[in-house]
Amino acid sequence: MIRLLIAAPSAVMRAGLETLAASSPDVELLGSFPDLAAVEDLHPDVVLTAIPMEDIPPPANGRVPALVLLTDESQPVWTQEALRLGVRAVLSRDASASEILAAVEAAASGLAVLDPRDLDALLRSAAPSHTAAETSTLTARELEVLRMMAEGAANKTIAWKLDISDHTVKFHVASILGKLHAASRTEAVTMGIRQGLILL
Repeated sequence: MIRLLIAAPSAVMRAGLETLAASSPDVELLGSFPDLAAVEDLHPDVVLTAIPMEDIPPPANGRVPALVLLTDESQPVWTQEALRLGVRAVLSRDASASEILAAVEAAASGLAVLDPRDLDALLRSAAPSHTAAETSTLTARELEVLRMMAEGAANKTIAWKLDISDHTVKFHVASILGKLHAASRTEAVTMGIRQGLILL
């Protein structure tokens, strides 16, 4: 049984969320309040709240219940501060009843839930600025040089093995660094490994 506390400034919203909680046989409603003052006394497993994150107080006794946050924010609110406060689910206020109940159950199980629109935004913000497609423009010769760099070969050794001049090796190295957006040979090798250009 999930011990649930509802906290929302709006009496109308609280009433709706109370009805929602009552519809689930897995939820025990501890109470419905306009703020979070009762959290310390009632020790809920999950708090379903529409209180803005900036108004959520830090935990006083070290015990942080899982918060399911209903918000109108157009931007994702997943931050280190949100996680510290116990936010485990972020949904739009117009989320469906089934979505809210699923989020409560997931949060009680220790999972994190967020609105699909927030997920898209987070994935976009986390995407690397340079794609593998951009780095696949390394020429066959540049790949040879990069693999020798990974083996620790110096420019003179690479030049001797490939039967090219030192100057040409320097040119290839500079081109590799530029295409991989790397600041050093070591970084270029690391990026090459990550992107599958070099097999260990």
